[in-house]
Amino acid sequence: MKSSDHPKGGRRDLPDRVAPAGSRKPADDHAPAVPLARPLGDLLRTADAGEEGRKSYALIEALYPICRSITGEGLRQSLRLLQGTVPLELHEVASGTAVFDWTVPKEWNIRDAYIKNAAGERVVDFQRCNLHVLNYSVPVRRTMSLAELKPHLYTLPETPDWIPYRTSYYRETWGFCLSQRQLERMEDGEYEVCIDSTLEPGFLTYGEYLVPGATTDEVLISCHSCHPSLCNDNLSGMAIAARLASLLRGLSLRYSYRFLWIPGTIGSIAWLARNEPVLPQIKHGLVLSCLGDPGPFTYKRSRRGSAEVDRAAEHVLRHSGHEFQVVDFTPYGYDERQYCSPGINLPVGCFMRTPNGRYPEYHTSADDLALITPLSLGQSLMQLLRVIHVLDENGRFMNLNPKCEPQLGRRGLYRQMGGIKDAAVREMAMLWVLNLSDGEYDLLEIARRSGLEFSQVAEAARLLGSSELLAEVR
Repeated sequence: MKSSDHPKGGRRDLPDRVAPAGSRKPADDHAPAVPLARPLGDLLRTADAGEEGRKSYALIEALYPICRSITGEGLRQSLRLLQGTVPLELHEVASGTAVFDWTVPKEWNIRDAYIKNAAGERVVDFQRCNLHVLNYSVPVRRTMSLAELKPHLYTLPETPDWIPYRTSYYRETWGFCLSQRQLERMEDGEYEVCIDSTLEPGFLTYGEYLVPGATTDEVLISCHSCHPSLCNDNLSGMAIAARLASLLRGLSLRYSYRFLWIPGTIGSIAWLARNEPVLPQIKHGLVLSCLGDPGPFTYKRSRRGSAEVDRAAEHVLRHSGHEFQVVDFTPYGYDERQYCSPGINLPVGCFMRTPNGRYPEYHTSADDLALITPLSLGQSLMQLLRVIHVLDENGRFMNLNPKCEPQLGRRGLYRQMGGIKDAAVREMAMLWVLNLSDGEYDLLEIARRSGLEFSQVAEAARLLGSSELLAEVR
């Protein structure tokens, strides 16, 4: 593993000038304009949602048995496993490091834990389910009565067959989580209690991978990676982030894409504290969570409320054919809370299916491999690819023939339109783009006002640019 500074680059401000549509300026201001590759559009046409769903599910199956936490070897093991899909880099922050108002905690590791009855039988066994231990429990080895033990036991009486997920990161204590039925079967008597764990100075570990683009401006993709055997929250986010990074690798992209696999809350705080010089480069961002269940899609807006990423996600979902909801920002949820804190205020939204706390299996042993499906994972990944496609190809343009409509026929644009129905849509898209390309409206707003899909508007802009009727505003 490696402890290192992150790549740093200066902020790139785009001046108000125009360049031919169909080209993008590379990061080097002195380099010549290069043709605008359209790999994301090609990828969307060729990506197999079913295959991507199966690959994501297979990753989750491999990650599922590992006991993760906000620090420790389980987290490192999980990140190393993801390196088989994408060559992410491991970074470490020492315990005791001040990160804004927080301090990186001691590192926690666990080898075994159990409760044995008088007959020597393990009535609660960490080896059978790693949720059985209160995450971050200090070590303990004692014999005690059931009455003494009960204050350290956590159950869910309303769902008596499920084991709860509980943590105590910042208060040193110990405990066990078990089903209500297990508790009811425990008879009065003496029990041997063992938690073979360590809590000592070490490191907080996170994974990071940067997919370089033509500019140093970035899109941030972040997911929390600290939960143990919980599939939807958030092995689904971890796996889909890895598959997205793998798909974007090697493509010719406008933005650079920074992927983070971090411990919840303390991980994003630590990353932000260590990377303040990078923050001006982040133009858009998404937190990924709860992407494997069969529920409707949910997009939670950034604190800004109408950032470009907010508009892009809503547009994609509105044209997806799937049930969805878009909700306003609240300071409760996942790491968007940190990215959207007032002193940071990055344009970062949260992309989910059923939100945290809104499905009964949330933070219980029932959030298992049966709750998620390859179909749901594949659908989630495809919608995220479409959001990325919108962000990467959006822009503002200037009509270079603004006085009345240009004659499209003599430029051969009508002849490129194919069938009658297809031609009508493309013609309407070109008329909308020509009319609203005054340097004020971006393609995403043109798509919203026209009711067309972004891909249709972007294709119209490409055709008009190739005929020198349109130029991108810089």
